[in-house]
Amino acid sequence: MAITAGGDLNSVAAPQQQTLNSNYIDFTSGTNDWSQQYLPDLMEKEAEVFGQRTISGFLAKVGAEEAMQSDQVVWSEQSRLHLSYTGTVVVAGDGGGTFTVLADIDGNVSGDGFTPASHGIRVNDIVLIASAGIVTKCLVTETPATAIVSVEAYDKATLADHATAVTTLGTSTLLVVGSEYNKGQAYSAITGATGSDSRTAIKPTFKSFSNKPIIMKDYYEISGSDTSQIGWVEVTGEEGQNGYLWYLKAKGDTRARFTDYLEMAMLEAEKTLANSIIGAADGFFASTDGDDSGPGGHGTEGLFAAIENRGNVTSGVTGVNAATDLAEFDAILAEFDKQGAIEENMMFINRATSLAVDDMLASMNSYGAGGTSYGVFDNDEDMALNLGFSGFRRGSYDFYKSDFRYLNDKATRGGINDRAGSAAIRGVMIPAGTTSVYDQSLGKNLKRPFLHVRYRASATDNRKMKTWVTGSVGATTSALDAMEVHYLSERCLVTQGANNFMLMK
Repeated sequence: MAITAGGDLNSVAAPQQQTLNSNYIDFTSGTNDWSQQYLPDLMEKEAEVFGQRTISGFLAKVGAEEAMQSDQVVWSEQSRLHLSYTGTVVVAGDGGGTFTVLADIDGNVSGDGFTPASHGIRVNDIVLIASAGIVTKCLVTETPATAIVSVEAYDKATLADHATAVTTLGTSTLLVVGSEYNKGQAYSAITGATGSDSRTAIKPTFKSFSNKPIIMKDYYEISGSDTSQIGWVEVTGEEGQNGYLWYLKAKGDTRARFTDYLEMAMLEAEKTLANSIIGAADGFFASTDGDDSGPGGHGTEGLFAAIENRGNVTSGVTGVNAATDLAEFDAILAEFDKQGAIEENMMFINRATSLAVDDMLASMNSYGAGGTSYGVFDNDEDMALNLGFSGFRRGSYDFYKSDFRYLNDKATRGGINDRAGSAAIRGVMIPAGTTSVYDQSLGKNLKRPFLHVRYRASATDNRKMKTWVTGSVGATTSALDAMEVHYLSERCLVTQGANNFMLMK
């Protein structure tokens, strides 16, 4: 079944206040001509055909807002506790083999605080090496001042099988599980321990992240004469405007749209890359003294970008909207087990994925196909049948499901998703609760939600959401015979522990 949407829905705001034949009744020609004596039946109330048009409110549910006084916010996050690396295995070294460290388990080229030449593997460490279905327990016999670590297997003469298998897998994984020393053996008593000292202490690593606020503006203007121009349409709007003065609607819609922009930008924004053509020759980037004057262009990291850069992305098991069975969620659970294993997670998803999850959960009921207990138990002829689910528990994880209007509305991401194909965003999973981080600005550890918005504010100027009116209308501030309404905000989004988030594409 195909559904064709109407083509004249007037769903996009005009850049200027205009009276068009497609928008209003034409009283100058045709059947609505005022030159004839018959009065048409006027329906003064403006019809709200799109329901609640605003999409803001998502960040208010899952995060908080907090003031900042600097050009950027910097925070640190814990690194992993245990040492695990990816690399390659060759048959060499002290009669066993060597493991060449390429990166830590998170894929960082420099490892968790160690360069490839000074990793955290030490002589006498017991390690597990896994390559394409082969797992071998080894003892580290030499850690030279390079990325090449000499290892000898407990139950093999050489590591030739790993050297062969790695051609299939691409890389091997090494995990430090303990150490073994002889009686009375000192740290430096290993023969062949050259280069880096085998007694080198492993220190906690420092992972620092930062984000910069962006300045957002909007503007509305109307001449002084038009502020007193009465219309025949009784206006309504999300900002509570009502009456017969059309500028009230335009002013309120501008504010509502700007409020949505504050949230949409925090979801979609990207940092400007060094090789971006934005401002490459026009001075768009911040100067060395921190002055961001000019057109701007340094960008900021939004939620989706943070998850793609530092978090997890799932495209399903069988393609887009693959949440029709538990296979995708089982894969998600396995990934969460590797990360923070936070028990409660909130799912904000589009309509198609929401219905797919409902169908998946209903199919778990042995009577679901017959419809006898689909959603609501003890059904009778007077009871409404509930075909939706608000959440479920799988393994040790709880998932709470909520529709995300931003991903459904045709005028926002819903329209983009229609054209995006496999790049469409169908949902996001956000961990519930708070995390403890070190705040560099305040110099102490704080408990904060995983998501929170930082806005610029001081004792003299709060830039969370500024609005001011200039011109000759109302409180006269200039000789301009007009009313100018200005909106401004300076803010950024802090996404802490992005490794616990999941973006569904």
